[in-house]
Amino acid sequence: MSVWRIQGGYPLEGTMTIQGAKNAVLPVLAATVLTGCETELTNVPALRDVEASLNILRWLGCQVQRQGDVVRVDSRNAGRSDIPAALMREMRSSVIFLGAVLGRFGAASLSLPGGCELGPRPIDLHLAAMERLGARVECEDGEIRAAAPVLRGAVIGLPLPSVGATENAMIAACAAKGTTVITGAAREPEIVELQGFLRAMGADMDGAGTGTITVRGFEPRQRVGWRVMPDRIAAATVLCACACAGGDVELRGADPAHFVCVTDTLAAMGAEMTVKSRRVRIRCREELTGGQTIITRPYPGFPTDAQPLMMAASLKAAGRTVFVENIFSGRYRQAEQLRRLGADIRVAGRMASVTGVQTLRGARLRAEDLRGGASLIIAALGAEGESAVIDTAGHVERGYDGLDAALAALGAHIDRSEN
Repeated sequence: MSVWRIQGGYPLEGTMTIQGAKNAVLPVLAATVLTGCETELTNVPALRDVEASLNILRWLGCQVQRQGDVVRVDSRNAGRSDIPAALMREMRSSVIFLGAVLGRFGAASLSLPGGCELGPRPIDLHLAAMERLGARVECEDGEIRAAAPVLRGAVIGLPLPSVGATENAMIAACAAKGTTVITGAAREPEIVELQGFLRAMGADMDGAGTGTITVRGFEPRQRVGWRVMPDRIAAATVLCACACAGGDVELRGADPAHFVCVTDTLAAMGAEMTVKSRRVRIRCREELTGGQTIITRPYPGFPTDAQPLMMAASLKAAGRTVFVENIFSGRYRQAEQLRRLGADIRVAGRMASVTGVQTLRGARLRAEDLRGGASLIIAALGAEGESAVIDTAGHVERGYDGLDAALAALGAHIDRSEN
């Protein structure tokens, strides 16, 4: 259990470098199993979800080494096609190993994944994609079993732009004979990142970033090197923290093209934003103004992962800010905790309205999911007095690499301890 003790009321000042992207590195790690090769990844963040992925790789028979932000994976001697429930439960996105293991060994046996409880997250799109490639798939009593001595190219039509299903289909299609066309594909930057890595591994594919991805073939390479992209949600977290606490912060190593919705929303609220090719600066010297309607949508729309962060940033913004959550039904779990600080939040189904208050006051809070936990930390930074954010499941560490130290370096009065 982590306890974050935060003395609010101190503005954030300074510069920081953005970590490697959690949602990009996890499918890349899974893809290293696809063929026997040596892979060196740099800019890998130190996260619980990353460590869970590395443990799965070790279980499958890969040799894994980590030195700082460099991870080396040698998958040449991988020989297992099963992943036990204890490892699968460590993270929500562990099902991403399905396509890689099935493609490598012709069979895969996994249990249903764990992670944050954000509402229904059906994996039927993942399973249907494997079936389109010729796999026989069974899902019973929490176990997924897939078999396909030979995968064959096919047209995979996704009725929803699921990021995970798109990634699983991309990885498995690399092992298929013939051409695979994925329609209705997710368009997130992490999809483009995965395509780049698969190309480095020897895949002939294109279309990532559009609704149609085509995989034509795969000529495996023995050694692969790759640098993980910056984390757009981590960048959004720090920007929203500055918006709530006030101050002047510059992010380095970020790609602002990946989170335009966030910077545009903060600018509309009155934050002074300076955006360059690899840098973003936010200055919040005056009171922010609400009045925005923020609707979460698949990329390039406003990201659902940034919705709790922006909610925290809007708690003291004058006026009324409206949120409409279209992705996850359980994405407002942070609202009840934010009310403990004195926030004025009303939730009705998929809609939430925030009426800005002049003052937030420290309170004892409980983190119930990754981004919700981050939103509590953001709000506590802008509150008067001390807050304690209790994270019994270690949600925040699943997605942030040294967030406490990074915020402290910007002037936050924050301390994290393990109990």
